[in-house]
Amino acid sequence: MDNMNDVKCLQLVNDISQLAEVADFVDNLVDEWQLPVNFTVSLNLVLEEVVTNIIFYAFADDKEHFIDIKIEKTKGLLQITICDDGREYDPTQKDDPDLTVPIEERSIGGLGILLIKKIMDHVEYRRTDNRNILFLTKTIKS
Repeated sequence: MDNMNDVKCLQLVNDISQLAEVADFVDNLVDEWQLPVNFTVSLNLVLEEVVTNIIFYAFADDKEHFIDIKIEKTKGLLQITICDDGREYDPTQKDDPDLTVPIEERSIGGLGILLIKKIMDHVEYRRTDNRNILFLTKTIKS
């Protein structure tokens, strides 16, 4: 049965071991909401990429920081919000890497952001109250 509005939240700390929590979270969500199987792979890839980038690059200190993930399902749409209190970074402003350039001549980075943009239908970034907020939207296709 499809509720009008389902919401699931996960709070992580900035430790790479937390990626296992992300995978479990996605598996449970896909089962509970009966999402298409291909959604599991895409959602895992996107969340793993975003969370990994936050853990490795967002924080200037070694203190514990929280990363909040909220996933909302509304009438055939999945809306993901990811928040952290790391240094300001807007991934939507980064130019996509030029994939026509030989791999050894490309600058490092950018492929993960490109992957996210290709998988998701909409990617938006905001900086509010010293927090990075990334909004990701994907239409659920069976």
